[in-house]
Amino acid sequence: MATHIVCLTFDFDALSGWIARGLTTPTPISRGEFGVVGADRILALLRKYRIRSTWFIPGVTIETYPSPCARVVADGHEIAHHGWTHRPPATLTRDQEEAGLVRANDSIRRLAGTPARGYRSPSWDLSPHTIDLLIAHGFVYDSSMMAHDHLPYRARTGDVIAAEEPAVLGAATRLIEMPISWTLDDYPHFEFVRTEKGVLQGLMPARQVLGNWIDDFRYMSRTADWGVLTYTFHPFVIGRGHRMMILERLILALIERGAEFMTMADAADAFDGQAPFGEAGA
Repeated sequence: MATHIVCLTFDFDALSGWIARGLTTPTPISRGEFGVVGADRILALLRKYRIRSTWFIPGVTIETYPSPCARVVADGHEIAHHGWTHRPPATLTRDQEEAGLVRANDSIRRLAGTPARGYRSPSWDLSPHTIDLLIAHGFVYDSSMMAHDHLPYRARTGDVIAAEEPAVLGAATRLIEMPISWTLDDYPHFEFVRTEKGVLQGLMPARQVLGNWIDDFRYMSRTADWGVLTYTFHPFVIGRGHRMMILERLILALIERGAEFMTMADAADAFDGQAPFGEAGA
C-alpha cells in the first residue's frame, strides 16, 4: 500500500533571524514580533484539521517567548532544535557550535520535557562538525540538506571536496537526513529583504506558489510508493492573512490527495523501520 507522508514544519525564529543578520532596528525587530501573531493563527488552523507538526525553535525564541512556545507544546506538536540563536553553524567555531547545541537543548528540555530528537540548521548551512556533533548528542535526524526531494537518507561524514578534484564521499551514519528544499520554503517566495549586500525580492503571488507546493506532492504520489515531503514555513511569513488562506488550501488539497500528516520524528522513525541502518540504500 502506498504511503505518502507530509511533514508541516515551522521555523519559529521570531526576533532571532533578524538579529543574526545584524538587522536590529525597530522595524525588522517588529517583523520578528509578528511571528507570535502568526504562530497563534497557525496553531488554530492545525487544531481545526487535527494535524500534528514539527516546530524548529531557536533557544533564544524559547527564552524570549515562553508562553507562545508553551502553547505549541500544549497542542501536541514536536519541538525540534534550531540553534541557540539563528547564526549558521558554518560561521561558528566547533566549540561555539557545540555550546549553542547544548544550551538550546536545555531550553527545549525545560519547555517540552525531553531534549530534541531532530535538528535544522539556521539558514540550512551546516559546518564540517555538525553531523558528528549531532550524533554525539543523541539526535535522530537532521533536516538541513537537499540530496533528495521526498526520500530520507543517511547523512554522511568525512566528505572531501576540492575544486579541481573528484569529490570523495564519506561514510554514511545513523543520522537520518529528512531533506528539504528552498522551493518548499515560504521565505524566499514571499519576504522582501533589502540589505547593503542586495535585495531579496520576494512578494510572489500566493496562489502561484501554492500550485508549485501541491504539484510537488502530486509528483511524489505518481512516482513513489513511499515518500516524505517536507514543507518549511515561518510564522512571521506564512502567518500573514492571504498566506494563511493558501496554507489552509494546501492542507485541504493534501487531505484530498491522501496525504498522511506526521511529525518529523514520526516520519524519521517510519523511514528507519523500513530501511534500518546498514541495509542496502539506507
